[in-house]
Amino acid sequence: MRKWYPVILIAGALSFSAIAYPHLPLSMPMHWGINGQPNGYGSRLVGAFLMPLIALAIWGFMRGLPLIDPRRANYAKFQGTYDLVVDAVITLLVAVHVAVIGAALGWPIRIDRVMPVVVGGMLLLLGNVMPRARSNWWFGIRTPWTLSSDTVWTKTHRVGGYLMTAAGIVTVLSVVLPARAGFVVLMSAVMGASLGSVVYSYFAWKGEQT
Repeated sequence: MRKWYPVILIAGALSFSAIAYPHLPLSMPMHWGINGQPNGYGSRLVGAFLMPLIALAIWGFMRGLPLIDPRRANYAKFQGTYDLVVDAVITLLVAVHVAVIGAALGWPIRIDRVMPVVVGGMLLLLGNVMPRARSNWWFGIRTPWTLSSDTVWTKTHRVGGYLMTAAGIVTVLSVVLPARAGFVVLMSAVMGASLGSVVYSYFAWKGEQT
C-alpha cells in the first residue's frame, strides 16, 4: 500500500482537476514572485493537468532508480524509508497543485504562505529519515567522500539529518515573515543545510585518512 499510495494520490489530484476544470479561468496564475504576487500565467488545461502528470512521471522515475543503481542491494536495508520519501515528494507536489487550483478558483490561499510550510515539512521529514539511508548513487548526501566510505556516509547523514531538521523548523517559522524576507530565509536554510552537509562529509573523510 505504501508503494501505491502516490498513484492513488495522483488519481485523486487528476479527479480534482477534472471537477474544477469548467470553473477555472481561461488563463490562470501558475508562477508567483518572491513578493507573493503572480507573475506567470498559463492556460487552464496546463494549469489543471500538468502538475499531476509531472508527479506521475516523478513517481515512475523514483521507483525505477533503484533498479539501475549499482548498489541496489543496499535499498533493502532502508526500503521503508525510501518509500516514505517517494510518498512525501508526491504529497508535496499534489499539495502545491491543490493550492494552485484553489487560488485560481478564488479560495483565500496565499502561495507565499503555503510554500514555506510545505517545503519546511519536507525538510523536517528528510531530516528525520536521512540517517536511515544506506550508501547508494541516487538518494541522500552523495559526495565523493560519502560514496567512498560507509563510515563517512553514516556520519554525514546523521549530521545532515540534524541540519535539515533545523532548516525545516526555520523554514516553517518563516511563514510569519513578509514574503520577500521569508523567501530569503527559506533559500538560506536549504542552502545552509546542503552546503553544511557537503563540507562536513569532506572533513569526516579527511579525519578518516589520518
